[in-house]
Amino acid sequence: MFSFPSPTGFIPTPPLFEPPVVYPPPNGPPPPHSEAASALWCVAKPSVPDPIIQEAMTYACGSGADCESLQPNGDCFQPDTLFAHASYAFNSYWQRTKVAGGTCEFGGSAMLVTVDPSKAIISQPIPHQILTFS
Repeated sequence: MFSFPSPTGFIPTPPLFEPPVVYPPPNGPPPPHSEAASALWCVAKPSVPDPIIQEAMTYACGSGADCESLQPNGDCFQPDTLFAHASYAFNSYWQRTKVAGGTCEFGGSAMLVTVDPSKAIISQPIPHQILTFS
């Protein structure tokens, strides 16, 4: 029978992983955010010429925006202006795609605002004083 000598020296043991120690230990869930995140809407820039706004709106409607609501019998048909319809289409597209990297650009014809455009009268472009440019 053969006998093998015992190995000599250091024999490593597998590492033991333990969770980090936190001082003081938490005694409950983290507090909720005290600051409300600012809501943003993507709207048409009032300074962009109508043909460019129309082209950008056509893109938004063909790329995932809910433009059914802009049809004559739709919930968002009024006010029936290019600016209002494009703003609705831009925001619909952006809200649906921003998580996946969608932007509020539309070739420079849109911008982000902090005022809910549905609460403003959009028969005329939103006054520049209440716009927040991104």
